[in-house]
Amino acid sequence: MQFDFLADRRKAIPTIASWYREEWGFRLRGDTLETSIERLSRYLNRDKIPFILVATTEENIIGCAQLKYREMADQFPEKEHWIGGVFVAPEYRDKGLGARIIEETVTRAKANLVSTLHLQTERLDGGLYLRLGWQPVVQVNNHGLEVLVMERHIGAEPA
Repeated sequence: MQFDFLADRRKAIPTIASWYREEWGFRLRGDTLETSIERLSRYLNRDKIPFILVATTEENIIGCAQLKYREMADQFPEKEHWIGGVFVAPEYRDKGLGARIIEETVTRAKANLVSTLHLQTERLDGGLYLRLGWQPVVQVNNHGLEVLVMERHIGAEPA
């Protein structure tokens, strides 16, 4: 598996937009594939946050993750850096790829001098994230859905 920035894999945008709509699109009234594609255009960075990492094998796009700012700013304005949109294509699941995508995103966050990362998950027991060292912070209702907010101190500091 290799990792590229979405900025270098722009042909993956419709696929990722489709994945996100199928997985989480029910929460966004009036969302269309076009609006999903438009949202992804905000992540076309290589050298700064926000960005999306795209996981591939040969020419197949198999998964992705976002590194972004203030995902839940209305509830947690002090929590700056978030991982979100972690997705593995169904045919590639149960092979440990989600963990590899998450860990590569953490590595890239460190390279961007991020010291603490946050996320929200619908798995109220923490699931994979707990096994990867993320710590529960609080369970909250986010737009009608119960989620667990977690954090991980990754220790990146300026050189």
